Amino acid sequence: MTHPSRNPPQALRGIRILSLSLNLPGPAALMRCHAMGASCVKLEPPSGDPMRAYCVPAFERMHRGVRRVEADLKTDTGQRRLHRELAKADLLLTSFRPSALKKLGLSWKTLHRLYPALTQIAIVGAPGARVEEPGHDLTYLAENGLVPGLELPPSLYADMGGSLLVTEAVLHAVVQRQRQRLQGREPAAIPGKYLEIALSDAAQYLGLPRIWGLTQAGADVGGGFAGYRVYACKDGRVAVAALEPHFAAALCSVAGIPLPTTPSAVMALMRAASTHRALDQWFLGKTCHQLDRLASSHDIPMHTLKK
Repeated sequence: MTHPSRNPPQALRGIRILSLSLNLPGPAALMRCHAMGASCVKLEPPSGDPMRAYCVPAFERMHRGVRRVEADLKTDTGQRRLHRELAKADLLLTSFRPSALKKLGLSWKTLHRLYPALTQIAIVGAPGARVEEPGHDLTYLAENGLVPGLELPPSLYADMGGSLLVTEAVLHAVVQRQRQRLQGREPAAIPGKYLEIALSDAAQYLGLPRIWGLTQAGADVGGGFAGYRVYACKDGRVAVAALEPHFAAALCSVAGIPLPTTPSAVMALMRAASTHRALDQWFLGKTCHQLDRLASSHDIPMHTLKK
């Protein structure tokens, strides 16, 4: 499978990013920024990043091309190392609570005084009055209705969604800076900004289709439309996304379901309980291999999942 960011535009070439962020969202954002050409440095405590203990392959993938430097920020030596890197950085990426940053002498007020051109992108759990609350991906997904049962979600959606928002914030800061340079301002005279990214906001954004009712039970993409469901087949499962009328018509055609003559009638047919039952039975009689061939030959969006 081709990775979507394997050859991204080098929009961040020449930009220097210093990261103090641990675990997943910050390093995932740094991975994307490096892929876009940024020069990335990460300071890690002597104990290392906990992410390495969770999953070495993930840690190594996210830090490929990133210069990692050990620095105990609670010591004078670590602070000197930090400030050497800050003096060279365009952007600082953090994921500590504001109270922890303040204890380390890294409040935005202090940073902006020492490094006026530096932009800080702060990853927090929740915004505003909740900024000091403890939380993680799972809790932010739960509060936004994205943990419907007892099973854990298949991915860390809030963390990964948050990393995309961080990347977006990096691009925003760079574009704003370039606009001001085009207006004739010297780089050193362009003030940095403080940008905050909340993982709870990322989870809320990902949950918008549910809030809008798109994925609620019975809605067209919530199981109510027979062309947009996961069905059991003879040797596995098949995810079917025949949502548009022409795809739905193609699915009905290969399944032997009589077709109405108008697109609106086709859509109504796909919402009928009888169509759900007919497709349930039809898919049970087909193997993954047969369905793959039908999908290819009849241009139907389906993906099979073998047992």
